[in-house]
Amino acid sequence: MIAGTPRGFRDILPEEALARERITSTVRECFSAHGYLPVETPLLENRSVLERGGTIQDTPFQLFDSDGGLLVMRPDLTLPIARMVAGRLGAGKLPCRLRYEAPVVREEASLMGQPRQFTQLGVELVGDDGTASEAEVVKLLADALARLGVPGWRIVCGSVMPLTALLKECSPSEEFSRKVLELVHESDLVSLDELVDKQEGLTPEAASALHGVARISGDARVVDQIDELLAAAGVPRQKRGTDELRSLVNSCAPLVRQGRLRFDFSIINSFDYYTGIVFKAYSDGITAALASGGRYDAVLANLGLPGVAACGFALSLERLQEVLGAQGAAGVVTSESTVDERPVRIAVPKGSLFKDTVALLEAAGLPVEGLRDPGRKLIVHEDGVDYIIVRAQDAPAFVGYGGADCGICGRDSLIEAGIDLLQLVDLSYGACRFVVAEPRSKAGKAERDYLWRGTVRVATKYPRITQNYYDSLGQQDDIVQLHGNIELGPIVGMTDRIVDITATGTTLRENDLVVVDDVLECTARFFAGPAAYRCDARIRDLSSRLAEASAKLNR
Repeated sequence: MIAGTPRGFRDILPEEALARERITSTVRECFSAHGYLPVETPLLENRSVLERGGTIQDTPFQLFDSDGGLLVMRPDLTLPIARMVAGRLGAGKLPCRLRYEAPVVREEASLMGQPRQFTQLGVELVGDDGTASEAEVVKLLADALARLGVPGWRIVCGSVMPLTALLKECSPSEEFSRKVLELVHESDLVSLDELVDKQEGLTPEAASALHGVARISGDARVVDQIDELLAAAGVPRQKRGTDELRSLVNSCAPLVRQGRLRFDFSIINSFDYYTGIVFKAYSDGITAALASGGRYDAVLANLGLPGVAACGFALSLERLQEVLGAQGAAGVVTSESTVDERPVRIAVPKGSLFKDTVALLEAAGLPVEGLRDPGRKLIVHEDGVDYIIVRAQDAPAFVGYGGADCGICGRDSLIEAGIDLLQLVDLSYGACRFVVAEPRSKAGKAERDYLWRGTVRVATKYPRITQNYYDSLGQQDDIVQLHGNIELGPIVGMTDRIVDITATGTTLRENDLVVVDDVLECTARFFAGPAAYRCDARIRDLSSRLAEASAKLNR
């Protein structure tokens, strides 16, 4: 048998290669027509140099060269080009307009089923007026999408400035600010709400703004909403970033009128990287973003060019193939239907969450007659809604990879899935508690063994939750993942402890296990795929209706 390629890497045969060539040629001509010049950077970079510009994700694609230097295969092109501009061009040769088409390599859990090597087609505008450069690259992206004939394309913009300005003005501590940014980066708006509600020292206006900023979404009128929230919280106008947003609206007025340019302030991530407007491009029928970009002045400053504006974006060639033909293997569900032509698809968890979920959906005004007793049906069709009936643990995957637009499951399932999803509403039912437990007869043994072994051995069905817990303690752990009767792990001496769900504690008591620490409390959450939430007003409306219905049911 002939050996295949490594996982996530593939051969491209002539028919597909020709399609990729046509797409690349169209994009290249578009970029060139706007005055962007080609550059190339090495496939391998010094990791230490890239890390001066900004944080890079851990990757297995790194090696030591004969000089003892740690090299990394580039995970994107922005950092290498910023490195090149700072080191080879300098302020005297700015502004510069650069374009590229090159492969990058990434390894991260959210890319399961997708290529680890893919090709980026992008531009970087360095050294021009910051506000003008943001408008220029957004319009350039729009031109490229239009020339390609991408169906139902739209660009969704946000900005890091409103939230960072709000935190600088109102945050009671650096630790609180760090946690807020972390939760927004993770798209966990439910935990953000909980954090804000528990935090002492916040004014009601500041708390309201922290609750609201990342949830604001819509047309250009939302810029006024941002202004109102931040003004009430006492943030000076010149620090809010709304003047820059209005300038973008004015410069891109035709795109705004056509509904091609929208705003969503859940698109806020990489705070040490982006410093202004951030944006993503989406298309009907594909769950992943076709392009992403933004303004990243801090990267140039970190590399020795302070006060220099920089803005750019990268298109994914593989995702363009998904919508234009000669498909690659991007691992996302595609559909020929536009967003508004098909029913909203909701992943409904069977099992213990099913009854409460049906009651909540009904309370929110959704049709559920066929859902009450679906029998063996896997999909229940109602007026304007398709219910996709899945295991709770599978709901995040169905939404993350396009089988559904949104769904309901426990917080634990979302953590374990590790997929890029927006967590929007805590539904308050399906409560469970994760604990650490050990045999009563072996109290203290885990601590003694940790002193000489330097690690604690843990049996669990939930490796991500367990790893997060021990990371928070700063302890090394060895996880033994089991799928049933995990209580046996420490009883037979295979592990020191377990991390598991408990409700009444009966199973633990019957097996002479005692709780030594609490790990996590979970309830059901409503969540959505980023593309669906940002591009389909019905999903945002459903989120609001479920929040209202949940509040009424839990009074």
